[in-house]
Amino acid sequence: MPALEEPLKQPLKSVLGPATAKVMAEHLGLHTVGDLLHHYPRRYEERGQLTHLADLPMDEHVTVVAQVADARLHTFASSKAPRGKGQRLEVTITDGSGRLQLVFFGHGVHKPHKELLPGTRALFAGKASVFNRRLQLAHPAYELLRGDTDEAAEAVDSWAGALIPIYPATAKLESWKIAKAVQTVLPSAQEAVDPLPDSLREGRGMATLPEALLKIHRPHTKADIESARDRLKWDEAFVLQVALARRRHADAQLPAVPRRPSPDGLLTAFDAKLPFTLTDGQQKVSKEIFDDLAAEHPMHRLLQGEVGSGKTMVALRAMLAVVDAGGQAAMLAPTEVLAQQHHRSITEMMGELAEGGMLGGADGATKVVLLTGSMGTAARRQALLDLVTGEAGLVIGTHALIEDKVQFHDLGLVVVDEQHRFGVEQRDALRGKGKQPPHLLVMTATPIPRTVAMTVFGDLETSVLDQLPAGRSPIASHVVPAADKPHFLARAWERVREEVGNGHQAYVVCPRIGDEEDDPKKAGKKKSPEDEAEKRPPLAVVEVAEQLTRGPLQGLKVEILHGRMHPDDKDAVMRRFTAGETDVLVATTVIEVGVNVPNATAMVIMDADRFGVSQLHQLRGRVGRGSAAGLCLLVSEMPEASPARQRLDAVAATLDGFELSRVDLEQRREGDVLGQAQSGARTSLRMLTVIDDEEIIAEAREEAAAVVAADPDLEHLPGLRTALDALLDEEREQYLDKG
Repeated sequence: MPALEEPLKQPLKSVLGPATAKVMAEHLGLHTVGDLLHHYPRRYEERGQLTHLADLPMDEHVTVVAQVADARLHTFASSKAPRGKGQRLEVTITDGSGRLQLVFFGHGVHKPHKELLPGTRALFAGKASVFNRRLQLAHPAYELLRGDTDEAAEAVDSWAGALIPIYPATAKLESWKIAKAVQTVLPSAQEAVDPLPDSLREGRGMATLPEALLKIHRPHTKADIESARDRLKWDEAFVLQVALARRRHADAQLPAVPRRPSPDGLLTAFDAKLPFTLTDGQQKVSKEIFDDLAAEHPMHRLLQGEVGSGKTMVALRAMLAVVDAGGQAAMLAPTEVLAQQHHRSITEMMGELAEGGMLGGADGATKVVLLTGSMGTAARRQALLDLVTGEAGLVIGTHALIEDKVQFHDLGLVVVDEQHRFGVEQRDALRGKGKQPPHLLVMTATPIPRTVAMTVFGDLETSVLDQLPAGRSPIASHVVPAADKPHFLARAWERVREEVGNGHQAYVVCPRIGDEEDDPKKAGKKKSPEDEAEKRPPLAVVEVAEQLTRGPLQGLKVEILHGRMHPDDKDAVMRRFTAGETDVLVATTVIEVGVNVPNATAMVIMDADRFGVSQLHQLRGRVGRGSAAGLCLLVSEMPEASPARQRLDAVAATLDGFELSRVDLEQRREGDVLGQAQSGARTSLRMLTVIDDEEIIAEAREEAAAVVAADPDLEHLPGLRTALDALLDEEREQYLDKG
């Protein structure tokens, strides 16, 4: 190992001592000197300037710089105190914009009582909470900032500059303790191996890595921070894109059986039966897919499509093309409800073409089998037999398809519906079932901003279906403020009755099922902060259905559907709803994806603020699927100015999923997007924000592709290899390998 790498690979315990190193490892996941150097400040406080106390987030660990306005010691009767008297110190701090109360109790009052005198400035850290309608920090940790004395210089550990770094911290490890630890290891930054090729760094006029690390942790000016951030963002974008480019390069070397549809086979017969013409978008995407299927290395394509844009039709035509070419195609769905729904709609669309080997089946017909975990033994045995003999050209199933027992005759294509619900290992297990790696088509109805597609799904080529098929109706969406205007909710139920009166059906969606309270194991479960704040449980399917049947929807046929029902019961409920025998279906989000009932025109989402933006968009896509206009009512008790209500207003304002995915991304933390179930590892992006840094990601992708094309094994770029090994901890390596 080159000597250069040594200082950054040194374990923290040998530099900071075992106690500090243990806390850093357990609470922040930092193990080496290099890890700590890459734990960047979240923001910087200026000594001469105060933080905005008014903007403190609730229930999060915060660090603020502020001045003591006043301090009062209260004595009260207490059975716990030795002389029957307890003490409470209340300190008010201010930043000029707002005030915040600090509270210390018991033995913890003596030191702050002596030190936190009016006029004193300090760093305070703790969890902000509300008590008696006032913002407070209980027992915060603090570090005094005492002007320019020697003692002060030592207290803030040589933060001589005006900019004080505030680090992502935890209750066990305050920001200033992290800063002191960084100060100890900072000299090692000089030994950091630069991952960027010199030509790339110099061509873009960027700082070296050691320089950027020094500037990010100990900036003298705001320009230092900017220059360091620009450089460190490039590192993250470039190293990740190199990993993905190498993955694409390796995939292009894999062999696959080219699958070309025969000119007058199953696909031609199917197309001739279609009662409508494909949209231009569907034709364009189909061509991209057919070109990939005809190649000698496996297709890896992500098909993004708006809710209801006809992705299933595109996928089905690809599956039929593979059957035509002598192979088999498998479609993986995330839930049994969705697998059954796909099976039903595909067999209906194919008609006699799905009756291979049966009386009345068309010439060249194939068999379409369903395989789920809850099937009876006999049906399951028959399905497995049809797959291994090749009798069944198409199989639709849940993750039951991945089990070892399932063998295919010749698996040529795997279609994964709603990728974000599948782990990488599952995708990989299916891929291993072909004689050669099968082609892979991943579908998602959650629109993904281009930057995220380039980052999370960077090893897949992307196709986008953004056109809705003719005959789709617009969906009107409105927020129903139940707390401010209860008569709006009454009107919502009237609207549902009107839709049913016009021969249509409706969904009512609730955030939970409602039998948790009967389960003693769940009774003690901690409530969410929203529940605690409002002292009300989230609305539940079972209760809402009961209230509606007795109240505003009396006389209508109301049924319930949720994930804990027996699969046969779920299927029976869905069949009755699809057949129009049920007026209103009260359900959890099991109806979120793929459920297709064109006669359902209205949806009321209860406690809509408890759902994410893309989930609401998905749910709304269940109505307006026929010729009649759709209506989606988002019921919320949250106050008008709250972020939750703003989120709902954004959903009501647009039907454009790509626009909403940007809103979603801006509101969520970066790690949620990149640290999805697909990666399993904590996000490697600390500096890069996928929405704001689109340009950097796009440029880094081009540069990475050029570097990998010229030197796939990175033999001439040892610094880049080192950075890649650091990025690809085991889980992430697997994620990229299997993606």
